[in-house]
Amino acid sequence: MTNNNGFALQQVNRRAGIGMHFSSLYGAYGIGDIADSALSFVDKLHDMGIGVWQFLPTGPTAYGDSPYQPLSAFANNEMLIGIEPLLDLGLLNEAEVAPLTTLPADRVEYGSLIPLKKALIELAAERFSLHASCALKAEYDAFLSQHNDAWLHDYALYRVIKSMHDEQSWQSWDKPLADRDGVALQKLSSQKALQIAAIKVAQFLFSQQWQRLQAHATAKGVTLFGDMPIYIALDSSDAWACPEMLRFDELGLPTHVSGVPPDYFSEDGQLWGNPLYDWDYHEKTHYQWWINRIQHSLAMMDTIKIDHFRGFESYWSVPYGAEHARHGTWEAGPANALFAAIRSKLGSVSIVAENLG
Repeated sequence: MTNNNGFALQQVNRRAGIGMHFSSLYGAYGIGDIADSALSFVDKLHDMGIGVWQFLPTGPTAYGDSPYQPLSAFANNEMLIGIEPLLDLGLLNEAEVAPLTTLPADRVEYGSLIPLKKALIELAAERFSLHASCALKAEYDAFLSQHNDAWLHDYALYRVIKSMHDEQSWQSWDKPLADRDGVALQKLSSQKALQIAAIKVAQFLFSQQWQRLQAHATAKGVTLFGDMPIYIALDSSDAWACPEMLRFDELGLPTHVSGVPPDYFSEDGQLWGNPLYDWDYHEKTHYQWWINRIQHSLAMMDTIKIDHFRGFESYWSVPYGAEHARHGTWEAGPANALFAAIRSKLGSVSIVAENLG
């Protein structure tokens, strides 16, 4: 079956599903994770005859801990890495992880969790070269070959520089680094090689655990139903690494930002504040960034939901610095051209459109 635009509408059997983000799963270390917590949850879903597990975006979060404002459209949240597999690999020991077991079991206290777990993930990543098997190191090399140039190196650089600047957004960094001066980045890459490598290893460890979850979910007949924000955050490695794909001025600030107009529920509308895409740039590059993003997400999940899907047809554009969304304007999105490009490269893909907002 196709819609009026010629796109395939996938026919699926009616199935029961549940929405539950990983952080809300039970975990003995202060937060649910993609390892033991998630594997046990898949078993429960299977036993109850529930065939779909929907969860929130898995990207690394920043201030406010919102998964809808991730620091990267491609990287994953290190806070969701399971501790038990790191113990099994000899990258951590019981004494080191003991402080995590004192955190509340009924809620996530991010203020306490993040500094503790961040330090442990960094420690495990630093030990990787000493304790990992030859086979695992070979898998890491393959992971680097696949992802390093595409997004991983930029993400690792971004996180290191962001840490050097007290976690401020990249617009506030020293100008050579904010502007991605080649000499400055090469010098920093040499000076901070160990820290950069540790961030890459952490992403690999997440990937390894996720692959085990995928295999287990497939074996149990559980569909992994992921979530993709339509917009990226201003404070993100994507915006820093490729500002030309967004509507920025010469100072690296958005000219316009995202939102929705006033309606019955909000007289001021909603001012989300994400930078808007420069769709002319994406058209000229044959939508390759979007193709990469969709392909990357569907390598992790069976199905993805894209929020505010109507923004691909037309979107509300609000001048940067506005206090509310009342005085925005509707602008045309890429519409069918984007999805024709995706289909031409990836074939039939499993995407669910969400039209709220």
